Amino acid sequence: MLTIYHNPRCSKSREGLALLELQDKPFTVIKYLNEPLTKPELTDIITKLGITPIELVRQKEKIWIDNYKGRTLTDNEIINALATHPTLIERPIVVNGDKAVIARPAERVKEIL
Repeated sequence: MLTIYHNPRCSKSREGLALLELQDKPFTVIKYLNEPLTKPELTDIITKLGITPIELVRQKEKIWIDNYKGRTLTDNEIINALATHPTLIERPIVVNGDKAVIARPAERVKEIL
């Protein structure tokens, strides 16, 4: 089952959703700003993405700059920051089974279909 972690206010996220809608496969939309991800969910997604937690952070967001930039943080502390401030999560994320991509650009979704 495909899942997209989506922010409707983000143009890149809307592009990723539009690409999924063109596929002949069912998918679930999770609006992660309304349904914040737990630390275990974030850890699972990071593992599926094959990245480090810092690679999932939108480091130009004001929350990051004001609270975390320049600090040496552990992976756990970064995951805590993502769970506390979901606006820091790169988007959209598309998961298909044990694989995931940050769909920027949206065409990256095709890598896991």
